[in-house]
Amino acid sequence: MDVLLELLAGYGLKVQVVALDSAIPGSYWGESEAGLIGSVLYVRPDTPAHSLLHEACHYICMDDARRARLHTDAGGDFSEEDAVCYLQILLADRIATLGREQMWRDMDTWGYTFRLGSARAWFEHDAQDAREWLIEHGVIDASGELTGKVATSVPDRPC
Repeated sequence: MDVLLELLAGYGLKVQVVALDSAIPGSYWGESEAGLIGSVLYVRPDTPAHSLLHEACHYICMDDARRARLHTDAGGDFSEEDAVCYLQILLADRIATLGREQMWRDMDTWGYTFRLGSARAWFEHDAQDAREWLIEHGVIDASGELTGKVATSVPDRPC
């Protein structure tokens, strides 16, 4: 847990663990799923790792304006959602007890859906647009390495 807390703190995100018998504040999905309010990620001891990382990645990928008013629903468009899924797989690799293989299995079990049928197939063969989104917004560099920064706004470009 210390590695995770340190990793997310680098993005300005604080993890708050609530009691096992408590509702999770800011949880969009309810039950044991992680919640977001402002810069605080709420979890319980039974919160799945994929949920914790997914919500953390929403925080990392949203712009400053949405981050400032964040409460429960992270919002975002389809491109950002894909970037969130890609990033949670990258972050899973930074946690020795997790890794991308387990993250792919967890995502598939939970019911994330991808055109190629699995999180792994999507990540390896169909996620170039998500990777490009993360590069364009400064979350990863051109080699695919984490920058440790939250998303930057990208000015609108003419069509």
